[in-house]
Formats: sequence, structure tokens, C-alpha cells
Amino acid sequence: MTGRIAPVLRGVAVFALLVAWAVLAHLGSAGESDADLGAALGVAPLIVIVALLLWRVRNPLWLLAGGLSMLAALVAAWPTLRANVPLLYLVQHVGTNLALATLFGRTLFGGGDALVTQFARAVHGEITERKIRYTRGVTVAWTAFFIGISLTSVLLFNLASAHVWSVFANLLSTPLLAVMFTGELLCRYTLLPPEERTGVVDSIRAYRLNMRRQQTTTLADPS
Repeated sequence: MTGRIAPVLRGVAVFALLVAWAVLAHLGSAGESDADLGAALGVAPLIVIVALLLWRVRNPLWLLAGGLSMLAALVAAWPTLRANVPLLYLVQHVGTNLALATLFGRTLFGGGDALVTQFARAVHGEITERKIRYTRGVTVAWTAFFIGISLTSVLLFNLASAHVWSVFANLLSTPLLAVMFTGELLCRYTLLPPEERTGVVDSIRAYRLNMRRQQTTTLADPS
């Protein structure tokens, strides 16, 4: 029983954390909370990313130097950050979505597989031409989705109130993402036969495993 409850409790805790984060980010970017708290929440994702990159270096001196440099940069930039909290959140929101659009979109050019096609191959190996066309279309759809979110965010930031933009960027982003996932799932079940359908979680797990294998092969044979 305990083994069954633990994943549920973790899921509830993660959901509660995401909701709390979204609400606090909304209040901060709308100018309805303390400027220091809003700025801290705004730069937190960047700090986490930099910390993870530094941790991968595995060199104590570089880790210390990088940490001190990041701290010094934050201290120097803090007055500017706390005075421009909404702009900070705009850069974070648009930057994240454009990065995701690039992740999907760059695989549409050249002779390689589209990103979602790579997911499908990681799960099934050989796939049909129908599934190649479908997964390429899904990659196009996700690219357009993230670009559309970015453009809408910029337009609302410049044309609407801070409150309206913040609702869109902080409170509606996750529901819109869920709607997109649901729409793609419905299309998958409508357009593909059962043997060609792949769950999102299985696709990502298989793709990550495939990437690890490729990295291992590259390290073993640097030529």
C-alpha cells in the first residue's frame, strides 16, 4: 500500500509546487507582490540551469569560480532586475518558448528525421512512411505552437495590461500545453493504427536511452 501511495503523494506535491510557483510568478510579474521576491522567482530557473552546468564540470575550482561569478553578477544586476520584474518574466517566458521552438524546428531542415520522428524510431526502430509523415507533422505543429505562444506573449506584453499578460504567461501556459498534448493524442488515435501509436512517456524514455547509447558510442570511438 505504501508503495502505491508514495507516487501519488509525489505527484500531488509536484502539482502543488507548480501551482504555487505559477501564482507567485503571476503576482510578481503583474507587480502585485514584493519586487525582491518577484525578481528572485524570475531568476531562479536561470540559477538552476547554471548550477547544473557547473556541477557537470566536476572541477571544484571551476565550480567555486563559477558560483562566485554568478553571485557577483546577481548582486551587481539586482537593482536593475527588481526594477524591471515584468520584463524579466517576459524574457524568461519568450526565451523558453523560442528555445523549445528551436529544439523542434531545427530538426525539420536537412536530411535527418524530425524530432518526434526520432522519438518514434527510438521506440519502434523501423517505422512506416505514414508514421514518418505524421510525426513530421506533429513536429511542425509543436514548432508553430511555441512560436505562437512567444508572439502572443510579446503582443500582450506591449498592448495589454501587465495583469492580462501575466495571466496568459504564468497561469495559462500549462493549461495550453495540456490542450496541445490532448489534441495531439486525439489526432494520434484517429490517424494511426494501434500498433503505430506510442505514449508520450515511453517515447521520451526511449529517446533519452537512445541518446545515452549514442554518447557512449561517441566516447568509445572518438574518430
